[in-house]
Amino acid sequence: MTTSELKSFLDEKVIQYNTLDFIESDPVQIPHLFSQKEDIEIAGFLSATIAWGNRKMIIKNSHKMMDLMGNAPYDFVMSHTEEDLERLESFVHRTFNGHDFASFIRSLQHIYKNYNGLESVFSKHKESNSMQKSISEFKKVFFEIPHQNRTQKHISDPMNGSAAKRINMMLRWFCRQDNKGVDLGIWKSISPSLLSCPLDVHSGNVARKLGLLTRKQNDGKALEELDAKLREFNPNDPVKYDFALFGLGVFEGF
Repeated sequence: MTTSELKSFLDEKVIQYNTLDFIESDPVQIPHLFSQKEDIEIAGFLSATIAWGNRKMIIKNSHKMMDLMGNAPYDFVMSHTEEDLERLESFVHRTFNGHDFASFIRSLQHIYKNYNGLESVFSKHKESNSMQKSISEFKKVFFEIPHQNRTQKHISDPMNGSAAKRINMMLRWFCRQDNKGVDLGIWKSISPSLLSCPLDVHSGNVARKLGLLTRKQNDGKALEELDAKLREFNPNDPVKYDFALFGLGVFEGF
């Protein structure tokens, strides 16, 4: 395919998959449960954090997280007691356990009390063409209060070569404002033009088959390469192509 043909093909796939039907089988359904901005943010952040492995299990355990917080995530974060946090000890999703969950709640409270919330932290360090430095700075803020060292592995750092798939996915949810009903568009201070594709095994494999990516690892360098290609197709909203790449990989076995 020529570049023009490839763009047309991917644009068609975006239209096909960026619909309300997508929500039914995707963790983005979790923040859609809420209407208050802070509830949406916390629900989205926590469900994105555990978004690796079997998708049905991700969704099931994300719902369990919400249940453990009384389905009022912001209120739980801001007013929890130590006894409340003990209730989280039974939670486990792969290597993310109840101690990690409790640590995340404490860090979220720290961010909402001292930094005016998640959007404020992410927007403070955004660059003119990328959110990757911002993600790295967010991790520093998130873990500046006491925590177990093991918990740090659950937030990736692009400055250490990670593609930071889960945080980039969350940023897509919160920053894209296309009125299609999938992405929530609650953050107005960060332009979709700065976003990066949530690069995982599915989107990576499809990107390689389409000639959008040559690097074999799904790491930060691969993300940079893919970003450059997708920005050629649409500099204002490059991450919309996540729907095409992911949809082709997961739903069509491309």
